[in-house]
Amino acid sequence: MSPASYDIRVVTELVERESVFLERLFAEVHKVVVGQNEMIERLLIGLLCGGHVLLEGAPGLAKTLTVKTLAQTLQLQFKRVQFTPDLLPSDVIGTVIYNHLSGTFTNKQGPIFTNLLLADEINRAPAKVQSALLEAMAEHHVTVGDTTYALPSPFLVLATQNPIEQEGTYNLPEAQLDRFMFKIKVDYPSSEDELKIMKRMGSGSQSSRPTPEPVIGPEDLIRVRKTIDEIIVEEPVQRYIVDVVAASRRPGLAGLAELAPFIEFGASPRASIALYQAARAHAFLRRRGYVSPEDIKAIAPDVLRHRVILSYEAEAEGKTVEQITRQILEHVQVP
Repeated sequence: MSPASYDIRVVTELVERESVFLERLFAEVHKVVVGQNEMIERLLIGLLCGGHVLLEGAPGLAKTLTVKTLAQTLQLQFKRVQFTPDLLPSDVIGTVIYNHLSGTFTNKQGPIFTNLLLADEINRAPAKVQSALLEAMAEHHVTVGDTTYALPSPFLVLATQNPIEQEGTYNLPEAQLDRFMFKIKVDYPSSEDELKIMKRMGSGSQSSRPTPEPVIGPEDLIRVRKTIDEIIVEEPVQRYIVDVVAASRRPGLAGLAELAPFIEFGASPRASIALYQAARAHAFLRRRGYVSPEDIKAIAPDVLRHRVILSYEAEAEGKTVEQITRQILEHVQVP
């Protein structure tokens, strides 16, 4: 047996041991949330990788409920901020308060000091408030007054936004969008799922609705993250990740010259890092100790959706990022 195959076997055995909680976790989440399997899986990948997640969809699609339910099953401290047009940066990160009696200033920490911050309808707040999240998302610390505070570990921003065509919404700055590992589009449920939702949530009594049980805690989550770091990504697969991202920047060099007029800006190196990390977590959810090209293909649309900026010509011809990504994945040679 070669050393590589031995390593894969050892890591796969480790993954199988550490992933036993997954079945119970999904069962607990589905006590509350009907359907939306892909959204739940992508949120969990974000949690397992420490990657921030942006959820986009119309109101009423259980985005907030799913995030809150996951926090309960993972026993993570959870806070929610409803973003509104009159929100101030200090409402999120905190502020300095003057005490008239003592004549001193004290720092009051904002709701960002938590494990899971749900930034609800993030694109309803002005750019100044949206940008206030950047330091926290990038550095895991914030500055209030003259003092810099480290955020709890783990720390994750899970944001929801309404489609930008809706009234009262603002575009997120590109720099902030790039901080999110995933941008997930949440669609309407099927008729069968909607029937189940109506029956389950139709009761006016909150007490009659199911409550998820805790499955693992923050310490377990950190241990699982270390296991995911052990998952093997062989050199050809690493090259495949880089080739896919590079094709979004210079499609002509990848043999996709017909896409060049439709792409204004391609994905940054942060996309390669996100693909690399998320592919490992995706393999973990499949109980594998190695990453395959199929893991890359499964998650690439959610990683690239907010990082590939289309040109006016693409918009005029009705091209979407999903279509561009699909063409890239179909064309780039699989190892």
